[in-house]
Amino acid sequence: MSEQRSDPSNGGRVGDRAGTLVTADDAIERIPRRARVYVSQGSATPFGLLDAIDAAHDRFADIEFVSAFLLARPAPLDHLGNPFRWTSLQPSGALRDALDSCHFGVVPARYSDISGLAGPGGGLEADVLLCQASPPDADGSMSLGTGVGGHVELLRSARLVIAQINPQMPYVHGEGECHRSDFDALVEIDEPLAELAPAVIDDTALTIASHVGPYIIDGSTLQFGIGSVPDAVLSSLGDRRHLGLHGGMINDACIELIEGGVIDNRHKGTDIDFGVGVSVAAEVMGTRRLYDWVDRNPRVRLVRGSLSHGIEGIAQIRNFVALQSTVQMALDGSANSEMVRGRYISGPGGAPDFAFGASVATAGRAIVAMPSTAARGKISRIVPQLDRGAPTTLPAYVADVVATEFGAVELRGRTLSERAELLTSIAHPDHRAELEASLSQ
Repeated sequence: MSEQRSDPSNGGRVGDRAGTLVTADDAIERIPRRARVYVSQGSATPFGLLDAIDAAHDRFADIEFVSAFLLARPAPLDHLGNPFRWTSLQPSGALRDALDSCHFGVVPARYSDISGLAGPGGGLEADVLLCQASPPDADGSMSLGTGVGGHVELLRSARLVIAQINPQMPYVHGEGECHRSDFDALVEIDEPLAELAPAVIDDTALTIASHVGPYIIDGSTLQFGIGSVPDAVLSSLGDRRHLGLHGGMINDACIELIEGGVIDNRHKGTDIDFGVGVSVAAEVMGTRRLYDWVDRNPRVRLVRGSLSHGIEGIAQIRNFVALQSTVQMALDGSANSEMVRGRYISGPGGAPDFAFGASVATAGRAIVAMPSTAARGKISRIVPQLDRGAPTTLPAYVADVVATEFGAVELRGRTLSERAELLTSIAHPDHRAELEASLSQ
């Protein structure tokens, strides 16, 4: 009987692939001329393979790439429409030059639903999976490394699975642990992983963090996003005890909190299958220091997005604190985190998952923390209504705590008029008169 490939959803075995080591050219020859190709996200994006595909663009007729959040610009954007298309579930700054192309599209998607979209019967069902993995050991054991949540389930469903074997990819425990027989083709490419540098923490971020801090009590379990405010909040938690981590990502700021015993996951109440004291996330994004730290670290587990972001797991957590930011918040508590001046800059990502999860978790808190202004103070982030045409990333019914540098207010259980007054009180003073005037119209 041939060895079968792993099923990340239940630990079983569901099939087998060749797991053959080939050249990049040989791997690319296996990709159909017309296909939908899912590309792993974050620090796990196989840029070397994408470079090779772009160099061979003449052999393809119509390739649609699908990806979530990317940390760097992929080479196939150079040949959009000739013959490539790109569909993003969460556009980032790395894709900014392609946003206006008619061959680039945005599909708003919750992180927990990525596998559903790209899996069998989904609206973006993938023919091919391109990902990175750590080198196989003598027994063929491997790991998807720093990126797991968005694509681990595609190992068993995509018709063709190609992995870029990178000696710089750490072996990370969890559902991304796999075997070479999970892959049709393995291509050895040694390249640095894409990095997410720690954000610059300024005085505004520190002030916002001081307003958020009281909502993170001992025993809380954290989820946080990307940016200076989440990093400032994490840097302020050194005096807490028995915090947990269950979220979308692990970054550099987590190292000191875990090593110092602040995050020990003692009271998390979920993730028990992974053992006591384990921090659980979908991805690892940070610097080389972080990637070395997570390598075979028993205190870290990466899991599929439906588990890291899924409502069933979050609902079991007591004192779950979801920390998000946003672009724009209306006076009713609804938020737009995706569009600025008519252009998409991001997608929903995990924000809706975690905000709703916090609303059903026992003593959960959903916190939106942001500077009060943008464009050097010219634009208020707190507005009477979201911009016309802008998406509602977070609906008003999940609004809870909102913090700016001018304070924090609690919106849950408040009427619309009360919410408007509370949000106006933490807007920048230069914009409060305009907000107050809107209330009387």
